[in-house]
Amino acid sequence: MRYEKVVGAKFISRPNRFVALAELDGQEISVHVKNTGRCRELLVPGAEIYLEDFTGRQTKRKLLYDIVAVKKGELLINMDSQAPNKAVKESLEKGTLHLPDMAELSLVKSEKVYGDSRIDFYVKDVNGEEGFVEVKGVTLENNGVASFPDAPTERGIKHLHELVKARGEGFHAYTLFVIQMSGMRFFTPNDERHSAFGEALRYADRNGVKILAYECSVTPESMEITKPVPIKIYQE
Repeated sequence: MRYEKVVGAKFISRPNRFVALAELDGQEISVHVKNTGRCRELLVPGAEIYLEDFTGRQTKRKLLYDIVAVKKGELLINMDSQAPNKAVKESLEKGTLHLPDMAELSLVKSEKVYGDSRIDFYVKDVNGEEGFVEVKGVTLENNGVASFPDAPTERGIKHLHELVKARGEGFHAYTLFVIQMSGMRFFTPNDERHSAFGEALRYADRNGVKILAYECSVTPESMEITKPVPIKIYQE
């Protein structure tokens, strides 16, 4: 997954969920935040950020720039909330991302309605086996440990229960955490921020939903899913 044109800038502040102020070439500008999460540990004053530049192709856009990545120390993190689904779709269609218990995929369909939810992907393999994949982007990191969520997510809990239902009806079911950075030691649910999500994730695991976590190779201009990371969802 690639961006067309990316420029570096400095983060100043975030007046609201959708808009931030940044310094670009000595000028203060308003930019679009493509992540409605809190991202408080990422968007700190003076942080090095990367913007996708829509100059000349903005159509009806009000702002010419989107924040797509940020530096946290030496770690480069993609913070575009649309990037995980795009990267997963590319990897599933290329066959570089393999789903456990399913053969080569013959169909990958985005945004499939199931029950009361819209699941990110419906998949079918060459043997006719069907499954659902729900994708969660992960931008929260602490000492090489990636975790989700960074804020309470009732929607995330609802998706997990829908996947359990789908598994009970004979579909394969997956929750795929896309860690939007590299070099992680392991992934874990963020029970401190939202214990109910962690409980729902463990419930899903016990009821046949496959829990997957993959990290990504990230540059200012791109993000690509690379390899799985260990998952720790139960307290030792």
